[in-house]
Amino acid sequence: MTTAGQSKSQLKRYLIIYFFILALSAVQFLFAYHHAEGAQLLARLLAVALIQAALGVMYFMHLAEERRSLFLTLIPATIFVLLMMNMIWSDSFRLLHMRP
Repeated sequence: MTTAGQSKSQLKRYLIIYFFILALSAVQFLFAYHHAEGAQLLARLLAVALIQAALGVMYFMHLAEERRSLFLTLIPATIFVLLMMNMIWSDSFRLLHMRP
């Protein structure tokens, strides 16, 4: 069982992570109004979004508390899924113009 002290420390940790993600959202908002060039803006926003996603997965989905072996098997599986999705995208562009 968790004690009241452990419960409060976990809540404090989750609130800190939540406010950090909220602050990163504000940073993205500021980047959007900074009037940067397209590629530079995209790179900045994607970098911040990756940090936000990593924090969300690690803490709110409790991946940080799992064993290291599970974490190391999820990374190659995710890369494999993304590569397989890349194979499908060319078909979607082909179907957009209704060409074989």
